[in-house]
Amino acid sequence: MKEVIFHGKDMVKTFGEAKVLHGISLELYEGDFTVIMGPSGSGKSTLLYALSGMDRLSGGQLFYKGNDITHASEKELSYLRAEEFGFVFQHTHLVSSLTLEENIRMAGLICNSMSEKETNEKTDALIRQMRLEKAKDRLPAQVSGGEAQRAAVARAVITKPTILFADEPTGALNKANTEEVLNLLTVLHAEGQSVLLVTHDREAALRGNRILYLEDGAIVGELALSPYQGKSIEREQELASWLEGFCW
Repeated sequence: MKEVIFHGKDMVKTFGEAKVLHGISLELYEGDFTVIMGPSGSGKSTLLYALSGMDRLSGGQLFYKGNDITHASEKELSYLRAEEFGFVFQHTHLVSSLTLEENIRMAGLICNSMSEKETNEKTDALIRQMRLEKAKDRLPAQVSGGEAQRAAVARAVITKPTILFADEPTGALNKANTEEVLNLLTVLHAEGQSVLLVTHDREAALRGNRILYLEDGAIVGELALSPYQGKSIEREQELASWLEGFCW
């Protein structure tokens, strides 16, 4: 049986008088590649931010590995974000004055559970895995969007996070770079990394084994897929048929 990473109960999020999450209950499991889809404004990113501790719920409860973190202190949430969660966004948010290698290494150095030796070894390994050898000594402004996003992925996973949160990580990339980043996420998942991906992109969604569809702040559908083994017409048709039920 898979371990439950997150258990949310009746989660509500409001901004002023606007309710964005309408009492969502869900569980996220270790080893899953979970994808959240839905139209713009449906609450996808809001749900990701609430689960990851970047934003607080207005109502309901949230448990992480069985521990209630609904009202956790900012210090406790900061610890989780630094030590146990990884983040990749549409925009890389790399430190502009640091090289790609330094950006990756810095994430390891500020993690209390990693020694400097382990950080250096992991940085070198990730640079090879992300194929950044030629770009590692350049600043973010001196590399392509794909190279910068691969460095952002490396930075996010250097601490071996329990879960990797990815919010539209390919939204600003061209087709070739999108494919490259999705391949990296797929490899990381195959190696055991739990992933939660928010996306509008069907090609990205195909990489998941569990897809949740949000509409008006509520989960209105769920699709289970086998682990991704490469592109297949059958997989694409299954996803397309399911999405048609939501007029996607």
